[in-house]
Amino acid sequence: MSTAVDVSIIETSGLGDRSYLVSADGVAVVVDPQRDIDRVLELARQRGVRISHVLETHIHNDYVTGGLELSRVIGAEYVVPAGDDLGYDHRAVSDGDTVDAGPVRLQVMHTPGHTHHHVSYVLRDSGDSVVGVLTGGSMLHGTTGRTDLLGDEYTEELSHAQFHSVHRLAAELPEDTEVYPTHGFGSFCSATPASGDSSTIAEQRQTNPALTKDEQSYVDELIAGLGDYPAYYAHMGVINTAGPAPIDLSIPEPVDPGELRRRIDAGEWVVDLRARTAFAAGHVGGTLGFELSDNFVTYLGWLYSWGSPLTLIGDDADQIADARRELARIGVDNLTGSAAGNIHELAAGAPLRSYRVADFTALAEVLDTQPPAVLDVRQSGEFADGHIAGAVNIPLHELSRRVDEVPDGEVWVHCASGYRSSIAASMLDRGDRTVVLVDDSFDQAEKLGLVT
Repeated sequence: MSTAVDVSIIETSGLGDRSYLVSADGVAVVVDPQRDIDRVLELARQRGVRISHVLETHIHNDYVTGGLELSRVIGAEYVVPAGDDLGYDHRAVSDGDTVDAGPVRLQVMHTPGHTHHHVSYVLRDSGDSVVGVLTGGSMLHGTTGRTDLLGDEYTEELSHAQFHSVHRLAAELPEDTEVYPTHGFGSFCSATPASGDSSTIAEQRQTNPALTKDEQSYVDELIAGLGDYPAYYAHMGVINTAGPAPIDLSIPEPVDPGELRRRIDAGEWVVDLRARTAFAAGHVGGTLGFELSDNFVTYLGWLYSWGSPLTLIGDDADQIADARRELARIGVDNLTGSAAGNIHELAAGAPLRSYRVADFTALAEVLDTQPPAVLDVRQSGEFADGHIAGAVNIPLHELSRRVDEVPDGEVWVHCASGYRSSIAASMLDRGDRTVVLVDDSFDQAEKLGLVT
């Protein structure tokens, strides 16, 4: 009689990724863990299981792995695909190898495309029946992992490889096999947005472009659709190859208002985590507004000057602790201070800065009378699909180096939801400029007939 295998999902919504705890009969295997391993250890404790193996599907480019530290803390075997020259002890596995964790068995399948050495793990129960496949950045739900993260010179080769990897998964696995990807839940590692929270091989045959298109069409469309990805990705592979340092989740040392002002005047990164509308209503001049939400770590990591000292302002210590955890996941560790509490007190008597928050209805009204400058900070592909007539498009991640292109005077800033535009508004908020934050869904602009 076969032992039932349980697959528990560990969601990291801020990065759009999933890790997995696979367990049966008190034994567990962890696949693609994030750096904050306390979540994994707590889940294992709740499940009453002992982790015997920690597995990676590939060397990650969008987060710092917790695999190395987890394996060391609990004495588990660390399993990584063969082919990369890594700076730490591990077990290198290749196509056809098996990871045997008692009632949990995983067969290694080489599935290149997202990276050269990427593998998937075919999950079998104690009766040798296939119950799932952990696909990392290969077959995702209704899409595939992007193929350009290792450099333009490899993109076409890896795109063809990705096509064949997905076909191999579909050909060799039963129709009812559950598909458990790491990416595809908002991660920029996904070639296109994924669909659904769960899927099977049978469903992928109907929805995955690698299985519904011919090879060249798939490759051409995948490459044509690849947009920009966060700049911090350039550092993740390097860190993961060398071996990440243990995580530090301690609260950064508090700084007083005088020191806060000194850091701002010195041009250091001082980030306000409060809600974007609260920031707009009143903030310390020279700070940047990055609301702590699901988009926070992606965009701060994208814009951050890598390695620079970073000070956090929050409503309270819990908010700062949450931000520290998010930032640690992408290796932003140089947090040199924090300040929490009443924003007026943090300003030490200096006047707070503020700007107006509006919606697309208000913008429509002013466009009919005295049209202001409109700045669209969505990506260029989004802009090409439809935009407000006369708007200037500067994607958020390009704004700091293209700020001279922003029109003078009053400027209304928008994106698709209000999050990216709130960051842009904080970047533009200076004494010589009037900023209006459009905190609204772009769907509303379409309903109002503002989009061409």
